[in-house]
This record gives sequence, structure tokens and C-alpha cells, in this order.
Amino acid sequence: MPITPTKKIWMDGVLVDWDQARLHVLSHGLHYGTGAFEGIRAYRTPLGVAIFRLREHMERLVRSCRILMMEIPYDVDQLCDAALEVVRVNELHDGCYLRPLVYLGYGEMGVNPLAAPVNVAMAAWPWGAYLGDEGAAHGVRMKISSWRRHDPNAMPTAAKGTGMYVNSALAKVEAVKAGYDEAILLGPDGRVSECTGENIFVVRDGVILTPPPSEAGALAGITQATVVQIARDLGYEVRFESLVRTDLYLADEAFLTGTAAEVVPIASVDDRAVGVVTPGPVTSALQSTYHHAVRGELPRYEEWLSRV
Repeated sequence: MPITPTKKIWMDGVLVDWDQARLHVLSHGLHYGTGAFEGIRAYRTPLGVAIFRLREHMERLVRSCRILMMEIPYDVDQLCDAALEVVRVNELHDGCYLRPLVYLGYGEMGVNPLAAPVNVAMAAWPWGAYLGDEGAAHGVRMKISSWRRHDPNAMPTAAKGTGMYVNSALAKVEAVKAGYDEAILLGPDGRVSECTGENIFVVRDGVILTPPPSEAGALAGITQATVVQIARDLGYEVRFESLVRTDLYLADEAFLTGTAAEVVPIASVDDRAVGVVTPGPVTSALQSTYHHAVRGELPRYEEWLSRV
């Protein structure tokens, strides 16, 4: 999706003009994928714009950096303050998408990253539905990718590392070129892992199932955790359970979750329709509740909002 420029980007504690947010072509992260990032959304609420689950995202960013042995020079509170500042200075009153990025910068070359400087940047811009309004309303067509998700002992799948997303890009391109909206990746053992940037759920006999992230080689999603909490609050049983591809074919409902995608119903997997109607009743209930929660319309979830 195209990016709509805003006024300022936060770079290492300084707000710089959007067009001046530059880095050296010999930056370590550009050559070796040494970096970590987050995707965060802010929404317009009745009390003004608010960032959804900001602290949880920044805590995960810090954990990713720890896994990747990058000494990030800011703590969680400072990162949260920077995010609030970026939304405020860019006057994004109707909400936006935020991209915090930690990357190894210029000054060292070679695969040993330890001497490279650690840089931090944060941008925000308006961004619509990641999988399109039509997909969010009526479901997306999914394809099981020929590319496998990382083995957790080959790449640290608990980290949201930049270079690791080449795997996602390959799967996404394969799916789009074949006429699908999104891809589902299997883990090294052939079990369902996740999508290119989203976690996946199925509904079977009224029970909501999702692969356990660490076991499946998937990133533990913040939206995934949010939807699990909402589902349980609505009275649904939720289980973390290993899935194989036929579990997707035979599901009563299926949906994916992610900060960019939000909650999106799955219409088909490998040209097999999922369920009788898309979205199904469970998916619709979760999607609606999530929509109201992120927009500050449900007081019980107020703690998830960081008001700008």
C-alpha cells in the first residue's frame, strides 16, 4: 500500500522533516537485515486520538532487540513518549499507523554486528485497511505457500526482526501472483504457522483455535492476544492448538489477525470455501467488538488505549 507522507519523523530523539529522514547506503541493517520493528495503530476515539496497546508493542520491540543482541538506547517509557510525540506533531487526529524501527547504522561492515551503531526511528502516517475494505467485509482468499516458515532454531521467530521478513515477502508475492490475497505458511514440521504478517484462527464446533506461537514458529501477536481476550470475555472457548492444513479446509470459520490487518475473515483456503457464509457469526462478533474496542467505545478495554 502506498505511503502518505506526513510532516516529521522521529530519528534518534530528533524530529526531522519527512524528506530528510535519510540513512547512509552502507548502513549495516540495509545489507544484512539487522533490525527490529513494530507496527502500531492509533484510532480516532470520542476523547481524541489514542494509540492502541502502545506499551505492549514497545515492550515487544525491546524484547526483539534483546534477542538480536542490539543494545537499544531508549527504554520503554521513552519509546512510548516518542510515539505520542510523532502522532501529536503530525496532527494525525483521525488515527494513523506507526512504524518504530531499530536498525544497525553506518560505521561497520561484515556479518559481525556487535560494533555497529544502533539507531532508532519512528514514523506515522494515515493507512487504510491492509487487506482492503472488501477483504475486511467479505473475506480474503488464502493460499498455502510453498515457502516454509523459519525453523525457530534457524531464525529467532520470537523476534520481529527486519531481515526475517524476506520469508514473508516471498510468500506474499507467490500468493498475489497466483491470484490470492494472502498466504499461509507452514512450519518446518508441516503444521500451520502463520500468515505473512498475521496470526491465524479457525472456529470448529464453536471453539476458537489458534497455533501456539512458539511451537508453530510464529510471532506472538499483540492483536492475537487481544482477540483471545475479547473472545473469552464474550464467552467463547479459546485454545492454542497445533493445526494442519486440512483443519483450515474443514473449519466452520477462519480469520486472521494483525495490527495492520486488524480482524479479517477468511473466505477460502486453496480454493476451498471456508464454512457456509463469510464472515461467520463468531468472526463477526470478534471483528465488531475489536472495532469498538480500538476506537474507545468499550470502557472495559480503556486500559489498552494511550491517549495522545
